[in-house]
Amino acid sequence: MAAHPPESDDDEARQDQLGLRKIIHVDMDAFFASVEQRDNPELKGKPVAVGGAGGRGVVAAASYEARVFGVRSAMPSVTASRLCPDLVFVRPRFDAYKEASRQIRRVFEHYTDLIEPLSLDEAYLDVTDDRLGIGSATRIATLIRQEIRAKTRLTASAGVSYNKFLAKLASDQNKPDGLCVIRPGQGAAFVAGLPIRRFHGVGPKAEERMQRLGIATGADLTAKNIAFLRQHFGSMADYLYRAARGIDLRPVRAHRIRKSVGGERTFSEDIGSGAALRDTLENIIAIVWDRIEAAGSDGQPVRGRTVTLKLKFTDFRIMTRATSLPHWVAGRDEFATVARALLEAELPLRGPIRLMGLTLGNLEGAEEPWQRPDTAQLSLL
Repeated sequence: MAAHPPESDDDEARQDQLGLRKIIHVDMDAFFASVEQRDNPELKGKPVAVGGAGGRGVVAAASYEARVFGVRSAMPSVTASRLCPDLVFVRPRFDAYKEASRQIRRVFEHYTDLIEPLSLDEAYLDVTDDRLGIGSATRIATLIRQEIRAKTRLTASAGVSYNKFLAKLASDQNKPDGLCVIRPGQGAAFVAGLPIRRFHGVGPKAEERMQRLGIATGADLTAKNIAFLRQHFGSMADYLYRAARGIDLRPVRAHRIRKSVGGERTFSEDIGSGAALRDTLENIIAIVWDRIEAAGSDGQPVRGRTVTLKLKFTDFRIMTRATSLPHWVAGRDEFATVARALLEAELPLRGPIRLMGLTLGNLEGAEEPWQRPDTAQLSLL
């Protein structure tokens, strides 16, 4: 879908009259990998994976050249190498990513104070109050993308709409280096034409389950009543019902308090053996600890006391197990030891799982990304 032209004065007036917000979702394109390609010209045009290349390494980010081969973030490095034999692995440089993120943040702040970061490389912006008198949310998004390119030599994609759900869908529509606008009255129709896997929170197994129920698109989802959705999807039903209709009433929150740092992985195939579960946990430990380090300040990891393991079974039931220490988690080794103990206490599992997650909670010193210039959070898996 091509980017729509800027709104007319009538479009803007109608949006104001309806009391609708003007939301922009900005998402950097293959951020970590793009920073590496920018800083090392030898990597330009090559398939690049940021992460460890070892047997237990995990891909933290992949360039678009690598994605052509099916390489994705959170994928075991051995799998990525098998899919793309010419893949170039680069160790993460979080200082470089943080600096680029700070530059991007300063661009945002020129246009609005209502900024809700989701990670180092993406954020929601509420530009309903057009403080610079630019006259169009689409024009603001265009200027932001141009300024980011000029100041960082990186590209960003943006989605513009009247709520957060639609803006995020739109930012992914024309990647990389794209712009998409979903105007008032267009949300339901836009969502109706999307494959169900584009809905946030719908992973491969959920998509497979929906396909069996005759749900392949947003339109199919809209055709199901709330009772049907609650019967088959439990607590997720209300979200699916609203999302299928393009409804999202959440405001952009500029000052959220971080309570945990973590990540999770949804598997392409369910796993249940002890060996596979242990290997998967090691991959998640590596990624989450990188996030814990990135969420800290002055070169020190953020400090927390509670380690939580999350398991989602094939029937979508979720089990969490947590351990709270009387002291701050001392480092990666202690974090890993506690996580392993939580898993071992549950083995053998009552059945295979489709998702595993790990978090460090009860934090001290973790602020929302960009809230201070030396703090940052990485995207969830």
